[in-house]
Amino acid sequence: MPNDRDQNLNPEEEPEEKKYSFLQETIKPKPVSRQQLAQQLVRIAIYGVILGAFACLGFFALKPWMQDIFRGNLETVSIPEDEDPEETGEDVPEDESQSDEDTTTNEDSYEKIMASMNERAAEAQKGIVSVKAVTGEMDWDAQMTGINRSVTGVIAADNGQELLILADSSICEKVKKWSVTFEDGASYDAALKKRDLNTGLAMFSVNRGNITDATWSAIKVSVLGNSNLVKQGDVVMSLGNMFGYPDGMGYGIVSSTDYRAAFYDGECDVLSTDIAYEAGGTGVLFNMAGEVVGIVSSSVWKTEEQTSLNAYAISDLKAVIEIMANGESVPYIGIHGTTVTQALKDDQRMPSGVYVVDVDPDSPAMEAGIQSGDVICQVDGKDVGSISTYQSAVLETAAGRIIRLQGRRLGADGYVEVDFSVTVGSKE
Repeated sequence: MPNDRDQNLNPEEEPEEKKYSFLQETIKPKPVSRQQLAQQLVRIAIYGVILGAFACLGFFALKPWMQDIFRGNLETVSIPEDEDPEETGEDVPEDESQSDEDTTTNEDSYEKIMASMNERAAEAQKGIVSVKAVTGEMDWDAQMTGINRSVTGVIAADNGQELLILADSSICEKVKKWSVTFEDGASYDAALKKRDLNTGLAMFSVNRGNITDATWSAIKVSVLGNSNLVKQGDVVMSLGNMFGYPDGMGYGIVSSTDYRAAFYDGECDVLSTDIAYEAGGTGVLFNMAGEVVGIVSSSVWKTEEQTSLNAYAISDLKAVIEIMANGESVPYIGIHGTTVTQALKDDQRMPSGVYVVDVDPDSPAMEAGIQSGDVICQVDGKDVGSISTYQSAVLETAAGRIIRLQGRRLGADGYVEVDFSVTVGSKE
């Protein structure tokens, strides 16, 4: 029987354990069938695919915008000039590729030599491009032959935002749009960064953000070598449009390094080879280390009879290349000159400097009053005893700047001093 204490308890005074016992009941979930489970998994998979698709579309849509915002800073292109071993008195090091190793001229060795050269050419080819004019008109000749109007270019530098392409300026005539085709066959829009009609060179740019990973894996920036080290008899290879089509390849030797090409305000060494050449062709000359040593330009000794390849020596062009690569105008005054030799000093009593052979009729030099026969002795107070030092002094100035040229002019009583105030121009 229950005791009195239990009988006298109020409902509100029930033991805590009994009062809240219903809260301890366990609620069992309704069992899930296999069909429901499969439906849930399919639903999750569909949601995942939809979210992934939207994520991919968003990435590709935002990629150009993000690249434009977060692209790297524009870097100044610097191309160190090369020393001439003849001027420094240093011995010219032997090219590793020109070693005196004894080779057996049998069929096997010949095939090995050619295979090795082809491998080097294939590596150098990664820096070669074809620059084509975009006119919007149908090129029927290209349709029939597969050969487009183009010039050979070389990837000369990378400024962090653009790949910079050095090419022949002849492709710029009456054209405002260009495309560049890289080694993998992909073509990209290109912009004319700068050109110099004096040397016949142009610099094009391709936006780095537009270049695909596939193209990046197939190309490289070419190394600009030291052409001052090239000697007669060195083996070289040429790549480009030297034979009338854009993907030509040729091997040969340097037949001469004794000649120079003159242009206004300077001159450039010419590397002559025994490689076949078609008039008007363009290309790039490499040594066996895969370094650029020459630029084959249509402006080198324009003659229809020319059948062997000649190239501007790259070392004499590096200052011009650096100026154009940084988007600046190449300084131009407009004189053809030559160094006053010791013989001329002795026989004609000429002063040291640069003898003016010719003056461009439409040039800052003509406007300043410089005449044929004048001898330029100083540029902004710097002595110029040769055409090379004069060329360097001019290239160190900037287009639009006023500089002072001091010289001598032959009069009735001998040479007298003359001063010229010249506004430096550009030939674009």
